[in-house]
Amino acid sequence: MPSDLLATTDLLRSVFRRHAAGVAVITAQGAAGPVGFTATSLSSVSAEPPLLSFGVGTGSSSWPAIAATDHVGIHILGEHQQELAATFARSGADRFAVPTRWREGPQGVPVLDGVIAWLVGRIVARVPAGDHRIVIAEVVHGDPTGSGRPLLYHQGRFRRLGD
Repeated sequence: MPSDLLATTDLLRSVFRRHAAGVAVITAQGAAGPVGFTATSLSSVSAEPPLLSFGVGTGSSSWPAIAATDHVGIHILGEHQQELAATFARSGADRFAVPTRWREGPQGVPVLDGVIAWLVGRIVARVPAGDHRIVIAEVVHGDPTGSGRPLLYHQGRFRRLGD
């Protein structure tokens, strides 16, 4: 078998750069204040009960809060929110400072303003997966009425949806 086909971290990253994914921001209320991160691993798991999942690195600054909390916010970003996505992806950024607009939502979860949809989920499982955890949450609140088209991530960049 050619060496370029052997399973490596670089192979996985290279393949997934070709996979277009929707962009979400996950938020939680931590002991020291709100935390959040950009995620492209958001997935619907079940309609009945309504379950979703996302991955979070155990070395991330958000992990301690996600590990300790009962509820998380899930925000679907619009194509107009590339800078917000970059802010929540940037290590060491003050993600909830101006210009980020947010409020306390159901269950005390930070809810971002201006997103095209948001949910609040009750965490039901944190499944070990390498250097990450797959978090499974049951949807308990939400609002799908924001306007705009979704933001995508492809080839290492935020992108707009083409027709």
